[in-house]
Amino acid sequence: MHFPTRSVLSGVLTAALLAAGTAACTYRNAPAPATGQASTAGRTGDGADLADGSGTKVALVPGGAHPYFQPWKTAGAAAKKTYGLGDVTFDETAEWDQQKQNNLLSTLAARGYNAFGVFGVSPTDINTTFADLKSQGFPVASLGSCPAGDTDKADFCLSTDVELAAYKAAKAAIEAMGGKGTLVHLTGNNVDANTQLRIKGVARAVKESGGKVKLLQTVTDIDTDLQTAQKAVSDLMAAKGGQITGIVATAYNPAVAAADAVRSSGSKAKVIAIDDDAKILSGIRQGTVTATVVQNPTGQAEIGTWALALLQTKQCTMRDPGVKVDSGSFVVTKANVGDYDKARQEKTRQLKTEFADKYLSCG
Repeated sequence: MHFPTRSVLSGVLTAALLAAGTAACTYRNAPAPATGQASTAGRTGDGADLADGSGTKVALVPGGAHPYFQPWKTAGAAAKKTYGLGDVTFDETAEWDQQKQNNLLSTLAARGYNAFGVFGVSPTDINTTFADLKSQGFPVASLGSCPAGDTDKADFCLSTDVELAAYKAAKAAIEAMGGKGTLVHLTGNNVDANTQLRIKGVARAVKESGGKVKLLQTVTDIDTDLQTAQKAVSDLMAAKGGQITGIVATAYNPAVAAADAVRSSGSKAKVIAIDDDAKILSGIRQGTVTATVVQNPTGQAEIGTWALALLQTKQCTMRDPGVKVDSGSFVVTKANVGDYDKARQEKTRQLKTEFADKYLSCG
């Protein structure tokens, strides 16, 4: 499973940028209309004013079915209403297949959709798809995952810095382990560039322990579905459960499986999960899961849709086409499990400011 790829840009807008004198989108602190409807001027509230988005039809297209993308639906629907867009649809193929995704994108374009937020199935091939869409005059955002390598043919990539998120997760696990012991890393498809970045992030945290923490095993290719993950974790616990002091899961299904396995087996292993599945949050409250690192799919869809509308209307252009922007990752523990979403919402507001004043150039 491909999950959000690296990005290296900070989320902090400096005073120097504000004073730089380059043409940025107008930024206003005005609240959204009380009714929740877009004003006749298309006011966005915490960002650039969209003059008229009624002709913009945005398609949000994941690589395939996966729980991670469900917030895109509600965020897209909310963005349509807030910004007065012609339409926002969420559509996905039944299988994770790049050609099938390409066919779906062509179908959506034929139906009149003219801006695309895409989570590419193949990080190595998706640039060809992006270039094709761009050649037809469509603005494109790479959402939730950036292409492999250093080139992005989309207008921008808004995604989790997965190496940083995995590093945060491993550091949280090592802290919960008391700084020593044996750690296991559960993750996704080994050939996925994102998985390799996650492996790198965990290895960095282990190295920083100065030899006090041993990485017993990295288990890949177990995020296909929950059943696959459950079997892999069950086999692991049966064979090596007694040696394991910590488990860091950097893919969705392995995280849920690890939480279930530790709870049912009575293992004392500290589990650090990813994302905010209800089972994971319940485990944190009950103490069977130590922490989780949540991402920001809502922010990806909200900010991605808004920026795409500004590009589609020609109101704005990208200052640095293909720029990579970190949509944020957040450690959730028992101490903040009740209100962690506030930090995520704040990050989304910061992203809007960044795009308005740093990444977009608006006439």
